Amino acid sequence: KAVVSTQSGHYGRGAEAKLEVFAEPPEIRELLNDEIFAEECREKGICLISILPDILDTGAEGRNNYLTTLKELGDKYKKRKWGWAWSFAGEQDKLEAAIEVGGAGYPTIVALNIKKNAVLHHRGGFSKDSINEFLQYVIAGRIAPAVLRKDVPKLRKATPWDGKDGQMPEEEDYSDLDDVDLDDIPVENEGSGHSEL
Repeated sequence: KAVVSTQSGHYGRGAEAKLEVFAEPPEIRELLNDEIFAEECREKGICLISILPDILDTGAEGRNNYLTTLKELGDKYKKRKWGWAWSFAGEQDKLEAAIEVGGAGYPTIVALNIKKNAVLHHRGGFSKDSINEFLQYVIAGRIAPAVLRKDVPKLRKATPWDGKDGQMPEEEDYSDLDDVDLDDIPVENEGSGHSEL
């Protein structure tokens, strides 16, 4: 007869713990559509959403520095199985309104629990140490969550960041207005009853 070990659960937990140590860190996903939001936030207990500054404010190097910070923290907390996602200022403005961030103060990060209708706002700087402290408070339950006052809306489809510095929008060319002679523009009848401000 074969001998069956009653301690197989013990070995299974040990193997599982080793797998977690060597597990891949979570991907820090750009919030390009509602499907990504669903996978990272609706299907997981807690998701961490970062709203980064506009690329024109940071350049590619600045944005990559923020994303590196998030990747390092994602690796540190990979056993938690949290969702991790990011967008930039104004890109998902309805989401920003629902989680009550935006307008100023970028970058920022929140811990969102859709199932409990709760959000925790990080009030410190966007450094690895500061966010790490915030995540420790999230784990320990030392921060009182705010109740979401608005339902999180469906996210709009966004264009993925190309990894490059942003380009200033081209200014309109008004050079053809130099040829306009304002003396040739007819003036309305001065006796029409309209008065100046």
